[in-house]
Amino acid sequence: MGEQISHIGERLGNYHMLRLLGEGGFAQVYLGEHIHLGTQAAIKVLHTRLGRTDIEKFREEARTIARLAHPHIVRVLEFDVEDNTPFLVMDYAVGGTLRRQHPKGTILSRETIAPYVQHIAEALQYAHDQNVIHRDIKPENMLLDQHHQVLLSDFGIAAATQSSRDQKVLGIAGTVTYMSPEQLQGRFSPSSDQYALGIVVYEWLCGERPFGGAFAELCAQHMFAPPPSLREKIPAISSDIEQVVMKALAKDPDQRFQNIRAFATALREAYQAEQPDIVQPLQASLPSPNSQEDPLVMRQRADAPSIRVEEDTPPTELRAVAPSTVPNEDMSSANVRKHTTQPSKRLARRTVIVAGLSGLAGLGIGLTWLVASRNELLSTSASTSPPFLTALPSVGATLYSYEGHDDTVDVIAWSPDGKRIASGGGDKTVQVWEAAKGSHILTYREHTEGVYGLAWSPDGARIASGSFDKMVRVWDVAEGGHIFTYVYTGHDNLVEEVAWSPDGKWVAVTGVRTMEAWSAVDGSQRSIYQRGLGAAKTVAWSPHDGRQIASGGGNMVYIWNTADGKQTFVYRGHTDRVDTVAWSPDGKRVASGGKDKTVHVWDAANGDDVVIYRGHAEYVNSVAWSPDGKRIVSGGNDETAQVWDATNGKPIFTYRGHTSDVNAVAWSPNGKWIASGDDGKSARVWVAPEAR
Repeated sequence: MGEQISHIGERLGNYHMLRLLGEGGFAQVYLGEHIHLGTQAAIKVLHTRLGRTDIEKFREEARTIARLAHPHIVRVLEFDVEDNTPFLVMDYAVGGTLRRQHPKGTILSRETIAPYVQHIAEALQYAHDQNVIHRDIKPENMLLDQHHQVLLSDFGIAAATQSSRDQKVLGIAGTVTYMSPEQLQGRFSPSSDQYALGIVVYEWLCGERPFGGAFAELCAQHMFAPPPSLREKIPAISSDIEQVVMKALAKDPDQRFQNIRAFATALREAYQAEQPDIVQPLQASLPSPNSQEDPLVMRQRADAPSIRVEEDTPPTELRAVAPSTVPNEDMSSANVRKHTTQPSKRLARRTVIVAGLSGLAGLGIGLTWLVASRNELLSTSASTSPPFLTALPSVGATLYSYEGHDDTVDVIAWSPDGKRIASGGGDKTVQVWEAAKGSHILTYREHTEGVYGLAWSPDGARIASGSFDKMVRVWDVAEGGHIFTYVYTGHDNLVEEVAWSPDGKWVAVTGVRTMEAWSAVDGSQRSIYQRGLGAAKTVAWSPHDGRQIASGGGNMVYIWNTADGKQTFVYRGHTDRVDTVAWSPDGKRVASGGKDKTVHVWDAANGDDVVIYRGHAEYVNSVAWSPDGKRIVSGGNDETAQVWDATNGKPIFTYRGHTSDVNAVAWSPNGKWIASGDDGKSARVWVAPEAR
């Protein structure tokens, strides 16, 4: 996507841009205030600049969307093009998205699902009658207003964006997790929205979607695999309800319900047959929005993907990936063969080949697709499984931006299995989110000051978080439940950083002047390594054996033996305060950086310098090693995250996606991605360069 221009403080139309609410693959969303009326609205600024011939096309698309006037559709209040940049002004719904109300994994009651589906179906039927297809039905695009009414948002906005771009780009838009088989082939109809709503209802009923996995795997399942039985997952669900949902999820659009209204009616009748008193006032059935959640309802909707078809992608950028190699057992080659015996009704002669991010489905980014003949496809593999070709994403490509924080993002960490990311900062929270696509999982709110240290337990079940409230709290990641608290007392100690020992038995903590360690079992045992450290800001535990701890104090780094608490030696290579330290994966070297704008890599046994990296123009705030130990990423106050060779200091890549100080960087366990957080309330996940 590239670095985007900030419009904060600017005026678009009659609205003054107050702050950024969210940013995605094809738009930024701002909170805007009307310059005359003082009313607030959500302003969606699209990531495209239009030529003269395209402006009228965009306006025609926007007029179509703006004409949708329905009680359960978010209104488009205004649209225009300024300086060749198109933008739309929309209602600012304060109740949040249904995804926020019901996070992934939540099972909803029939009493809750019934009014949701009825409201959404009413909105869709109205739109379909106006010849408008949504194309991106998902809980993130379903909002609650101040009266707790469901509103459907983002009607055709992705399509409007695409229609205004290069004429080679075809009209495929949507989120692959909810995308119908025909939509994956570049065709869509009102029935495509029915299929997507069927996926949503399936998810609400049993707490999980019918299909999952990598991008190529998801496509194969949507096109060939039958949805797993709902009754096997939730035996209490009646066969009538299951049959209704399965009909909406038919691979052939002609086998689904005649229209979206018929689907909603059939579902309601199945509910009534199971529970006659299900019919009740719709308003009473809707839950109240969670008042503790910040209602930045556009945050995730800004990341709705725009899936593009480009015919001129160089074939040399492709590599073959067989679906049978993905880990989901349900998509074995035998299962795929079973469901591809009669492909003629489902697949056009020119079949879609994926050329995007195979491992990251629904990331809210632009994905590139190629089209090739089916015969050419089948000749690329001896397997009878439908082959997919996947292009490697470009180095530094921003996969998505997580905008859940209301203040600076000062610390970030991947879970040991690489499936989740935790971030903390100035808003006094720790937030856990899905690494694959940035979906919010939970927010931990027990700290009373900013959170500047956090660490996952080696088993990924707990997090230790440290704050300027002088507390280190250990809590359960699955529930967010509190386990116990360390009170970091003495010397006015604000907690700067925490680190978990490799064996999971200890947590090390550093603050203004001391470095200590506590038992991670119950917090009862305490070891004080040294008091009086100058500005002790960082701590890291040696990997594997956990026999040593490195801590930064003043312009020095101290190495401690954990067995007896004695100091091994002091590294004195820096000329100013040390703010970050990290051990190499093999435990043989340490990287340290800070206020002197350098990162030093040195031998952990004797402190001998290996390399000094001088690529940053301002303070270095964070460093992280790649899992193979060959590269280092460092983030600093020069608004960059820089990747460089750990052996010789040669620069490899500079990431410029942030527009403020980069406070935290972390490398994914598989080495493919880097997460970074900044002073602008944003955390970003981007593609890491490979080792040279």
